[in-house]
Amino acid sequence: MTEFDPDKFEEKYRHYFEELETAYSNAYQNLHGQYDSEVLRAIDRQVLSESEPVYQGDGEFSIALPDDVDARAASLPGSEETFETVLAAFTANIESELRRIFEFET
Repeated sequence: MTEFDPDKFEEKYRHYFEELETAYSNAYQNLHGQYDSEVLRAIDRQVLSESEPVYQGDGEFSIALPDDVDARAASLPGSEETFETVLAAFTANIESELRRIFEFET
């Protein structure tokens, strides 16, 4: 696993690109089969591809979504409720994967 340095996370794409890519990919795989794959893929490509992982401190991460997430959601398949459910599960999985990868969880 990767040793985490909060100061390096400021330049996360330079220092932790592979770990971030792995977290997003693992989160996608964790949800595959649980939700409609078309909705999952659309959220991954249209919303989360432009999201920003943020280190909150104390081993906690959050995912900052693009400002125009509502406009993006309108063009995606499925209902608004489905979108909100899948997006919440996806971001929670990414946050969990980041905690695991950076060894804040066992």
